[in-house]
Amino acid sequence: MQIFEKAPAKINLSLDVLHKREDGFHEVEMVMTTVDLADRIELNTLEDGSIRVESESRFVPNDERNLAYRAAKLMKDHYSVKQGVRIFIEKNIPVAAGLAGGSSDAAAVLRGVNRLWGLNKSLDELAVLGAEIGSDVSFCLYGGTAHATGRGEKVTPLPAPPPCWVVLAKPPLGVSTQTVYQNLNLADAHHPNTNAMIEALMDYDFDAICAQVGNTLEGVTLNLHREVGQIKEQMRQAGADAVLMSGSGPTVFSLVDTDARAQRIYNSLKGFCTEVYVVRMLGYQERT
Repeated sequence: MQIFEKAPAKINLSLDVLHKREDGFHEVEMVMTTVDLADRIELNTLEDGSIRVESESRFVPNDERNLAYRAAKLMKDHYSVKQGVRIFIEKNIPVAAGLAGGSSDAAAVLRGVNRLWGLNKSLDELAVLGAEIGSDVSFCLYGGTAHATGRGEKVTPLPAPPPCWVVLAKPPLGVSTQTVYQNLNLADAHHPNTNAMIEALMDYDFDAICAQVGNTLEGVTLNLHREVGQIKEQMRQAGADAVLMSGSGPTVFSLVDTDARAQRIYNSLKGFCTEVYVVRMLGYQERT
């Protein structure tokens, strides 16, 4: 049997870090939405019970370092499944980019093996397991647009933003999320207005959404990697309606309401940054 799943990237329209918790994680409050840049996951049953991960990308590990592998193993162990699975990942989302590519792959595998192995578990049940893999996996299971709290695993759906273009640019560097949090000073950090962002989405107000974008982690990454700030400035000068770093970075995105300006931003970045994408906002829950 063969199953295909789409694993779309996410961006953070708003990311606020509230405080450090007793368990060592940070309490966060985020508004996330999906964009039309996606990995494609192919799943095939293996009767020998093994889990195999394959990809043409040299950046994709084939063992427990890969969240997709861990998702399959968790489902297999939790539900005592004897069958195995071959997971082929067509990698289109940049790696270690702040776009939840690994988490989205894991979520796609959870959805996919649920069908492949005939487990018939609800998304809510899968989301509980997904939270054991990573903070963004629960959101990626549902997709669409959502308000996420806790470590990011408590997900409440929100209306989709108005359709727009999203330009994504990832500089050629890696950012350690752990390092960013270690350098975060919450007393001095910018804290976005999450409620105002939610209200803007409820009102379907593109201008208000652009006015409320914010990311508490952005200042830390900007201090560590000046290239991120250069991309932000380039996007602003090229006419973006809003510019923000996604997650802990280093990817920066701009929101644009016209194709012509999206292409202008794209062209202005191509000489400066090799990984640049012009995509549409999804924002709604999508199933394959």
